[in-house]
Amino acid sequence: MASHGWPGLELRYLAALEAIADERSFGRAADRLGYTQSAVSQQIAALERIVGERLIERPPGQRRVTLTDAGELLVRHARGIGARVRAAEADLSALREGNGGLLRVGAFQSVSARILPSVLQRFGNAWPGVELDLNEVNCDVELQRLVAAGQLDFAFALLPPRDGPFESVELLRDPYVLLVRAGSPLADRPGPPAAAELEALPLATFRPHPGHGSEEDHLRAQGISPSIVFRSDDNGTIRGLVAGGACAGLIPGLAVDPADPQIAAIPVGDLVPARMIGLVWHRDRELAECAASFIEEARTVSATLEAVA
Repeated sequence: MASHGWPGLELRYLAALEAIADERSFGRAADRLGYTQSAVSQQIAALERIVGERLIERPPGQRRVTLTDAGELLVRHARGIGARVRAAEADLSALREGNGGLLRVGAFQSVSARILPSVLQRFGNAWPGVELDLNEVNCDVELQRLVAAGQLDFAFALLPPRDGPFESVELLRDPYVLLVRAGSPLADRPGPPAAAELEALPLATFRPHPGHGSEEDHLRAQGISPSIVFRSDDNGTIRGLVAGGACAGLIPGLAVDPADPQIAAIPVGDLVPARMIGLVWHRDRELAECAASFIEEARTVSATLEAVA
């Protein structure tokens, strides 16, 4: 294939390659981009002519398409270029609206309940003219996607972040606990329960999310076979089941309501690795002064919580 010259490369060609790499299908890539399938095929053909390499293997029939070695190499660059473009778009949008006048922050439940209130109070006192747009999403993978797409300025997420255009700062270590009903024989236990005790308990825990090992996986790696009877994305649901005596819970300490007299939290030590919670932002964004202040307030509040724990 003869190259037509890299100056003729268009961003939409790289977007098409990235979509095919993710979807493994010309049809699904077209749906995602809002093009016809033939338009996506033409864009890939044009890209292959420009770079002088075959990028996509097109198997006969309905089998998933794959990228060649050249395609895999180029799509890594395409993702980086796309991230820089989205960062530029977000920065220009912020400039039009008055740079530093709005911060869009994403968080998951336990952060929203235990960290955000104090951060917002402290930040609001220091920056009363800055508007905060808050978004709660159960899956931190989705939060990181929104940061990469320029739709959030910050997200509280589990560290390390997934591969992407991210900078991050560590906020606190969040150990797991065994949640039992107040008055349970285990409630006054000073240390982690024995393996046999854990195996005998019906447990409620979180649904596993992509990119993160489940609590059950960690226990099995320790030779413990737990009895998981309920999975939920809602902290309050698990706490309610435990308070009602339906089961015990295995959740991170930050998801516990410390003021609830109906439940008791028992440390589980190293049986399940602690979550590392941090703040993530787009590494190519221009952070306003108020954004740097938000990071510092989050660090201050988190350090206080970790000291109490």
